[in-house]
Amino acid sequence: MPTPSRYWREIPQRYRFEAGKCRSCGYVCFPPRLVCPRCGAREFEDIRLAEAGSLVSFTVIRVAPHAFVDQSPYAVGIADLDDGTRLTAQIVDCDFEDLKVGLRVKLEFRKIYEEGETGVIYYGYKFVPE
Repeated sequence: MPTPSRYWREIPQRYRFEAGKCRSCGYVCFPPRLVCPRCGAREFEDIRLAEAGSLVSFTVIRVAPHAFVDQSPYAVGIADLDDGTRLTAQIVDCDFEDLKVGLRVKLEFRKIYEEGETGVIYYGYKFVPE
C-alpha cells in the first residue's frame, strides 16, 4: 500500500493517465521517470496515455493480499494500449469466462481500495471491456 504522500505524488498518473515522453528518443515512460531507460536523456514532456487497448495476458486472483480480500476473486490483466504503452490493471465488469487475449479494454477511473472505515480512499484506473 502506498503512503498518503506517495499516493498524492502519483495522482497525475492515477487520475489523468499522464506519462512522460522522452524529448530525445520518444520513449514513453509510465509511470514517468527521471532518466529515459532507452537513451539516458533527462528531459520529458507530459502526455496522456491512450485510454483503450487490447489484453495480452490475464489471470484470476483467488487468494488476494489483505487489502483486496473483499474483492476476490478478481481478474488482473496486461494490455497494450493503442499508443504502444503496456499497462497492468484489474479487470472489472466482466465474467471470467469472457476474458481472452485480444479483448478490447478501456481505462476507467475507479475506487481501488480504502483503509478501514474511516481511512483514506484510494482511486486509480482499471480495465473495463469495451
